[in-house]
Amino acid sequence: MELINIINIIITMGILNVWIIRYDLETQWRGGGSKNLMEEFSTYGLPLWFMYFVGFSKISLAILLFLGIWINEFSFWGSIGISILMAGAVLMHIKVQDPLKKSIPAFLMLVLSSCVVIKNII
Repeated sequence: MELINIINIIITMGILNVWIIRYDLETQWRGGGSKNLMEEFSTYGLPLWFMYFVGFSKISLAILLFLGIWINEFSFWGSIGISILMAGAVLMHIKVQDPLKKSIPAFLMLVLSSCVVIKNII
């Protein structure tokens, strides 16, 4: 299996883990002192509808990345979308002045998805 496909799987599993499995669970990575995703978006000053939009987008893009294992174009578009959303996540952590540690998962996903974008361009 190619490294790029492994990265697609890592990103997909990470997104699905956060948005489906750990949606309502407290983790050490949540912004501010939030205990779940709803509180986290509130901490960032974002409306509830935006949380649903971001969740739907991330899950959809993660599925595109997974399908990108077989259809390269899906991988390209999924990784562009994930890169944009992860850049936004990092900025939200900065906005609320979280310790650097809390930004690590979003930053790693940004780096990985950016690698997929670059791989699909060259």
